[in-house]
Amino acid sequence: MNLEFGIAAIVTIFAIVNPVGNIPFFVTVTDGYPKELRKKVIIKICLVMVSVLFIFGLFGDFIFQIYGITIPAFRIAGGALLFTVALSMMQGRPISSKITETEKAEALEKDQVGIVPLGIPMFAGPGAITTVMILVSGFSKTGEYTGYLWVLTGVLFTAAVTYIILSHSELIYRVMGRSGTMAFSRIMGLVLAAVAVQFILEGIFQAVRDSGLV
Repeated sequence: MNLEFGIAAIVTIFAIVNPVGNIPFFVTVTDGYPKELRKKVIIKICLVMVSVLFIFGLFGDFIFQIYGITIPAFRIAGGALLFTVALSMMQGRPISSKITETEKAEALEKDQVGIVPLGIPMFAGPGAITTVMILVSGFSKTGEYTGYLWVLTGVLFTAAVTYIILSHSELIYRVMGRSGTMAFSRIMGLVLAAVAVQFILEGIFQAVRDSGLV
């Protein structure tokens, strides 16, 4: 796996996690939290995100085998899911697959908001899990460990940037405002839409090749 794949993996994972776009909800949930408590919440978010994405990245192929899912089928389905997420991001709509209105209300009363709903599913949601599994699916059977390292690097990079962004979330929110964070989300949505289309095309081409039609 080359540097081009590594950069693409890092950008894709960062785009789907979208820490900047999640700032408004994080600020709302942790409003009034002491500095130390907010720091603990941020650490939990990052740890949960890394743990969940690592697990699905490492054992994604095993999950495919259990349910008899082919890689082309998962690429097409995953690409379709990511495209719907990208559309929601570009249109400025809340992503329904990431968090429900009930969870939003309950989050204000929970001490462990860093785990649920911020860690899961706000930062490590279905889209992020699907993205990581698709990225590793292309080389899971070839033993190209460099590819795994690039994906894991992408997860760690995103977690590190998320920690920095959330640690300064109030300042960023004041500077960018809600409109600024929404604009950033739309840009990330456009990047994610292109990635989703690429996933779908690769899935279709691979399915055609595996069927022996070409």
